[in-house]
Amino acid sequence: MNADLADRNYLVTGASGGIGSAIVRALLDEGARVVAHFHSNESAAAALADLAPGRCHALRADLREAEQVERLFSASREALGGDFDGIVVNAGIWIERDTPIVEMSLEQWNRTLASDLTSAFLTCRAFLRQLAENPRGRAAIVLIGSTAALFGEAGHGDYASAKAAMVYGLSRTLKNEIVRLAPLGRVNTIAPGWVATPMAAAALETPGVLERATATMPLKKVAESEDIAAAATFLLSDRLAGHISGAILPIAGGMEGRIQERG
Repeated sequence: MNADLADRNYLVTGASGGIGSAIVRALLDEGARVVAHFHSNESAAAALADLAPGRCHALRADLREAEQVERLFSASREALGGDFDGIVVNAGIWIERDTPIVEMSLEQWNRTLASDLTSAFLTCRAFLRQLAENPRGRAAIVLIGSTAALFGEAGHGDYASAKAAMVYGLSRTLKNEIVRLAPLGRVNTIAPGWVATPMAAAALETPGVLERATATMPLKKVAESEDIAAAATFLLSDRLAGHISGAILPIAGGMEGRIQERG
């Protein structure tokens, strides 16, 4: 894929995870310069930086904290020698244990929204502030949402709510506001279904989960991280997706909904 991303600067948040690391590798393959953000898994992010010394930099930040986000952008500018051309907002958590809302603690609710939604807001705000400080014609934001935003997810109402706010309210506001700062700026969202990542491995190995997950999918398979990375590369590219903004791209094998369990 010649996405014309060579020598451009990108941030990938949550780069130490399965999807994030695949996106970083895809951008490096395109010749881009990348900041691979991590929060706790330094070794995985450092391994990505080792793939392209001088073009990939592993930087730590707690994206729930505004001051740390601002420092991340400042350190990235110094490492890359310039501002970002685009960002991929991928960082977040999914708590594996099923917890119905009737049993969910306020602590879990607040933790998930801070990790999945507030962090996205702070990252996008920092990028927009960068654009306001140094205007440019083009810019791109890709948000990594979830099919939980489209269909809900029993036992994970915190995650579904955070991702729905990102996929709809946040992304569609951003795509209207970014053009005030970059006239050809674009904002798009990817909504993956089940993806074969280390985070999902245990759940997918639980008897019956894979069958239920693919029950409404014509393509009876789970996505790979590289499927999401290819879509993110496409949406970042002005050459390939220059007239696409405000789109929600499900990557879920044609999923039409969820099979409901009756208690």
